[in-house]
Amino acid sequence: MISNVSASTKRALAGGLLLAAALVVLVLGTGASGDSGGGTYRVRAIFDSASFLVPGEDVKVAGVKVGAIESLDVTRDNKAAIVLRIDDPAFKDFKQDAFCTIRLQSLIGEKFVACIPTQPKSPNSEPAPALRKITRGDGKGQYLLPVTNTSAPVDLDMLNNIMRLPERQRFAIIINELGVGLAGNGRELNTVIRRADPALYQLDRVLQILASQNRVLARLAVESDAALAPVARQSQSLSDFIDKAGRTAAASAARGDDIERNFERFPAFLTQLRPTMQRLGEFATAGTPVMTDLRAAAPSINTVFEELGPFTSAALPTFRTLGNLADTGRQALPAAEPIIRDIAGFAREAKPFADVLARGLVDLQRNDGIERLLDVILYTTGTTTGFDAVGHYLRSLLVPIVGCVPYAAVAQNGQCVSTFTDQSAGAASTTLSPPADASAATPNDGASASLVDEPVPPAAQAPTTSAPVGSGVLNYLLGGSGGR
Repeated sequence: MISNVSASTKRALAGGLLLAAALVVLVLGTGASGDSGGGTYRVRAIFDSASFLVPGEDVKVAGVKVGAIESLDVTRDNKAAIVLRIDDPAFKDFKQDAFCTIRLQSLIGEKFVACIPTQPKSPNSEPAPALRKITRGDGKGQYLLPVTNTSAPVDLDMLNNIMRLPERQRFAIIINELGVGLAGNGRELNTVIRRADPALYQLDRVLQILASQNRVLARLAVESDAALAPVARQSQSLSDFIDKAGRTAAASAARGDDIERNFERFPAFLTQLRPTMQRLGEFATAGTPVMTDLRAAAPSINTVFEELGPFTSAALPTFRTLGNLADTGRQALPAAEPIIRDIAGFAREAKPFADVLARGLVDLQRNDGIERLLDVILYTTGTTTGFDAVGHYLRSLLVPIVGCVPYAAVAQNGQCVSTFTDQSAGAASTTLSPPADASAATPNDGASASLVDEPVPPAAQAPTTSAPVGSGVLNYLLGGSGGR
């Protein structure tokens, strides 16, 4: 079967095998120089000096290890090329503004590389572009970090070593000779020195930023001067505030545990406060019309308060007089204390009577007692008076109470007669001589003790008889026929 295969078919199979082998070699070669090992990210950082770095040292970002130094090399321009293998997936995206420096990790001289994958920016600014990937030559497949983005500072122990003898003398000779050798390379030396010291490098970047913002800084200086002028006038108050703030901070530090417990309980307090704030919001919504009306009434309220000032001034004499009265009362009240004490005792003793009287008056008012009393007075008065063609007349007359009530059918002067019995029985009457004091007090033109006096003709006069005193009076009060 094999012998029957044509030569062209054999050449095609051989070519396919060679092409597959080339693809395998290409893939393996690319992986070896670039992102081998499951996509490992490699950065080829160029430094002025390797500064005693060795493969396997740490690569850190913000103090956290993210990779290691894979290899070291020397470039054609005598720079140190350090390949940084980044193992942490979160940092496999160095930008063109990335920066790396060599730092001391321990007292025995161990070093590490500290990197910043990108510089911090404001949220609205565009991110910097990614590092350029090397496509050919040394470091193919790696990402190039140029020497301008690196720093290799001189260690402090090396500076201390050159101060010893005989290194100090040798260093002086080197500087002298170096000055002659670098006479025409001042710019390059300045660039190397700036890259050797991170502080100078960062200061240069800060100065560049400040130079780009010089107008803003000038306006800030002018406005800050205007803002600080009131503060300068209140410098004493500001110093007092700082002093009191220091005392407050000291007192707060002394109660630090209590303050910490307060902060621990604060979330629960906010949870309980939420319903109250909701009700307060509802109250504010309901009170908005009231506040609107109050705002409309604000001018009138202001007028009231403005006029309250003259009113207060006018009221000052009254308050002064009230103060003088209070001074007088301060002397009068102690003198009146016994009287007040007696009044208080009387009030306590009169309380039962007052309670009974109050209940009686209430019952009297509830049962219309006052109206009934007035009715009794009215009706009683009506029963003791008579009425004839002329008008009302009084049927009774109060007389002094003596041994008896004298009366007479015919007055002593013969002008009046008093009748107390029926006319059929005659003018029955009993004539009693009044006592001497009563006769002396009676005038001659009237009856001495008659109840009803009327002028009668002589023919109507009846013989004088005696009758009981009470029967005639009772008949008269009840309106009998014997009297009018």
